[in-house]
Amino acid sequence: MLNYIWFGLMAIALIVAIFTGNAGALTKASVDSAKTAVEISLGLVGIMTLWLGIMRVAEQAGLVAMLSRVLRPISRLLFPEVPADHPAIGAMVMSVSANMLGLSNAATPLSIKAMEELQTLNEDKETASNPMVTFMVLNTAGVQLIPTTIIGVLAAAGAQAPTAIIPTTLIATLCGAVAAVTTAKLLQRFFPTRSRTPDTRDTTPEASE
Repeated sequence: MLNYIWFGLMAIALIVAIFTGNAGALTKASVDSAKTAVEISLGLVGIMTLWLGIMRVAEQAGLVAMLSRVLRPISRLLFPEVPADHPAIGAMVMSVSANMLGLSNAATPLSIKAMEELQTLNEDKETASNPMVTFMVLNTAGVQLIPTTIIGVLAAAGAQAPTAIIPTTLIATLCGAVAAVTTAKLLQRFFPTRSRTPDTRDTTPEASE
């Protein structure tokens, strides 16, 4: 679907440029934009490497594990249906902690593992459970203490203070996470979880006779 949308946008821009006599300007703008994209990408490689290295050092130093222990009481509040000693709690906390520190690559397998563990507690395997929905919106909102990607883009674009985005990003992502989790919790009241009950009817040949 996205391919069709992008193709439609490019086709409309090309048609409008031809009919308005701006085909040359469109071509020049396309080339300039491509050049800028390449320059930003090359500059982003070094910045991302630096910050990902710093985050990896923090991970090896135990900062992610420490943050996981701090977030454990909050996880019990957000996921009351999940037992405190269940492996899903640890995977979810580690995933959220990695996202908060900008370790999105490390958070992906942890998020998948958390969903797999939550699925073991799900009675209806065809429908996402309340903890799965809550974890998904929390992970999507993604409270970030260090927005590594944004810092890298700003630095590559020549910003004088790329790390100045950290306070506003923290506030914005925190507000987004609170709004997402609150909405999920409110909607869960209108869509209660329905457990599947096995069919206990006797379907043996003797019973049918």
